[in-house]
Amino acid sequence: MLNRLVALFEQEAAILRDILKDELVDIHHIGSTAVPYLKAKPIIDIMPVVKDIARVDEYNDELINVGYEPLSEFGIRGRRYFRKGGVNRTHHMHMFQFDNTHQIERHLAVRDYLRTHQEDRIAYGEWKQQLAALYPTDNESYCDGKDEFVVHLERRALEWKNILTD
Repeated sequence: MLNRLVALFEQEAAILRDILKDELVDIHHIGSTAVPYLKAKPIIDIMPVVKDIARVDEYNDELINVGYEPLSEFGIRGRRYFRKGGVNRTHHMHMFQFDNTHQIERHLAVRDYLRTHQEDRIAYGEWKQQLAALYPTDNESYCDGKDEFVVHLERRALEWKNILTD
């Protein structure tokens, strides 16, 4: 399963590299599908890092042509958020400018922390499984239910990476 998810990320990353070209600085596989052995919905989270976030909107038509729905910042200042797959979502894309280090580092810290901390990875997977059973068709309630757990998880991950700032 993991190899398939990594392959799906790599396939999508190649498409994004072709679209963003020189604007792209880096691209990361984040979220639950980037963590081996973590229970996850089969939705690939992608984090492209770009030179100039203001220029990203110029790529919206090309991204729409390959199935993405642009949703602007979608609650996180300095981000460009895109979804792919409609009701049966397949990808989430969280795009940040290279110097938005807080957002970039927090996503990478959580991913890396869960890759190396089995007990927390298992607890998070079990919590997500319980929420999925409680809210099988209510994604908003599922996400709301994860919020408090993720806030604490992120704090531990940032402390572990020694990049926590108050």
